[in-house]
Parts: sequence; structure tokens; C-alpha cells
Amino acid sequence: MISFLDQDFSQLNKYLKELKPSKLLILVDENTHEYCLPTLLGNLETEIPFEIIEIEAGEEIKTIATATQLWEILSEFETDRKSLLINLGGGVITDLGGFVASTYKRGIKFINIPTTLLGMCDASIGGKTGIDHQYLKNIVGTFAHPEMIFVYPEFLRTLPYEELRSGFAEMLKHGLIADEKHWNDLISIENLTAENIFLFIETSTKIKENVVEKDFKEQNIRKTLNFGHTIGHALESLFLAKAKPLLHGEAVALGMICETYLSVLENLISEESALKIINNIRRFYPYQYIENFSIEEILALMMNDKKNSDGHINFALLKNIGESVYDVSVPTEKIINSLHFYQKLS
Repeated sequence: MISFLDQDFSQLNKYLKELKPSKLLILVDENTHEYCLPTLLGNLETEIPFEIIEIEAGEEIKTIATATQLWEILSEFETDRKSLLINLGGGVITDLGGFVASTYKRGIKFINIPTTLLGMCDASIGGKTGIDHQYLKNIVGTFAHPEMIFVYPEFLRTLPYEELRSGFAEMLKHGLIADEKHWNDLISIENLTAENIFLFIETSTKIKENVVEKDFKEQNIRKTLNFGHTIGHALESLFLAKAKPLLHGEAVALGMICETYLSVLENLISEESALKIINNIRRFYPYQYIENFSIEEILALMMNDKKNSDGHINFALLKNIGESVYDVSVPTEKIINSLHFYQKLS
């Protein structure tokens, strides 16, 4: 499922030769068109006809309107069910491209070539596709595995620091929920650079892949991957609605701080362990000013979270570094306390 590409992209070329799709569609945004597409095309050895589809960059574009435009473009290009869509980009491209491919003509094949750290370690893996609607993150989507995921870590050299840091939050999460050594390796990094992260990407991808293999439809253990996301997604949606979008990893880091504190309030983890976790997260992520949002609107968005049931807000929380639990229903007053705890960190 996941293949790390050599410099000449030989694995990708072999895959295309064996698959023999009728047509290639390559979905990019304006950034990956400039910084990554030339590398892909320069190493592509195929006579299969292809089309480049470019969209704007940013979470704001991950909507039903964009999906509709892409369905229309696929139709104009006479895309058939033997065609292959290549999603070349970060989390927005793989989420959106996977959604469009999985629904067009009831599903055409697609592969992901993630170009961001977030895409490589998280968004491209696991078969979740989705779009946002009314600022609710991934509220519409499908479960659909890509045919393959091809990872080319050299693409990370094209990223600004903020994008590296965004993806790094998901790597930290993988360590916290499943692998103490991975967590310790990551927090030992002093300078967040592509070179310093390269060594740990494969471990992070394997953690997520292993969890997904056990629970593709998110009925049980896959829910642990949502640690930091219940509060994080709510705040990410509010920032997006105010036209001041947070990068996904910034929102997840905020969410992990709050939800680590919730783990203390639920008597799952010691306060000492929790503070060590929180202080290490804060080393990498600045405080996000959330005082402009009311507790009521934050809670209202959390009630819309896909993991909830029977009117209860469910969380994935920590028992220790490398050990997590899921489906923890937390009283509203404790959620409010965790948000107040975060605000005191400013």
C-alpha cells in the first residue's frame, strides 16, 4: 500500500506499466504545480495520455463546489472507470481528490503522492476522503482506499517551516497514542527541519497503517487516531469561519493540549505525565488566541463531531505516553475546564 520512492520513481513507473490505465488525471494545487509537478513529470516514463487539473491551495477550497467542478472536468475529459487519478499534494488534495474519485461513476482508481508532512504521515493513509461543509471539517466523505501511496520525502524540502510543523503534530500524536519510543525520538529533535524529520516518517506511517488495518471503518481502535481532533477540529472550523484559518497541525496541537488535560480530569493519566506532554507540545507550537470564540459555539461544533453518539461528546484520551483509550464520554464542565486551562497558557 505504501511505497517510498527512489530518485527515479521506478516503483511508480512499474506500477503504471502493470496497471495500464486508460488515462491519467493528475490533481495539483497551485503550490504543487510549481514545486512538485516538474519532479513527477520529469520522472514519469509512460505513454499513457494524461491531463493536469489545477485548483487553488488551501482548506477553504475543500468544498462541494470544488468537488462539483472536478466531477465536471472529469466528465469533459471523458474519464472512464479504467482511468487513474493521481493526487499530488497535501491533505486537502488527497482528501478532496480521493472523495471525487471515489464518487465519480461510483468510483475510479486513485493513488496518492503526498507532498507535505501532514499528507505523508496522516492524510494520505487510511482511506478516509472528505470535504468540508458550512465550515464543518470532513463532514461529507467516504471510506475509500487509494490503490497505492507513493511517498517521496524529498518533497519536504519545498515546504515552509509552518507546513513542516503542521504535519509534525500528527507524528507527535502517533507517538502519544501508540509508541512511546517514537514520541521520545520526536521530542529529542531540537530544530524542526526536513533532514531531521526524514528518519522518523516511516515509523509514523506504519503506526497509522497498522491501526487502520485493524479497524478500517472506525468502529473501535481507529478512534484513537482522533486524539486531539475533537477540540482541534472545532477550533479549526471556527478559525476557518472567521477567515483566519489555522493549519491543521496547529489546531491538532491545541486540541492535544486540551485533551491531555482532559485525560487528567478523567483520572486516566497523572498530572506529572500530562504536564511533560503539554510542555513538549508547547516547545513546537505557539499559543493560539481563542478568546474571541464563546464556549457555547465551541461546544456546538464539538456536538457535530462524527465520533459522537446519543448526544454525548466522545473523546480519545491518554492513559500514558504510548497508550490511549477511546469512546470516553466527558461531562461538559470538564471540557470547559480544559479550554480554560489552555487559555491560561497565553
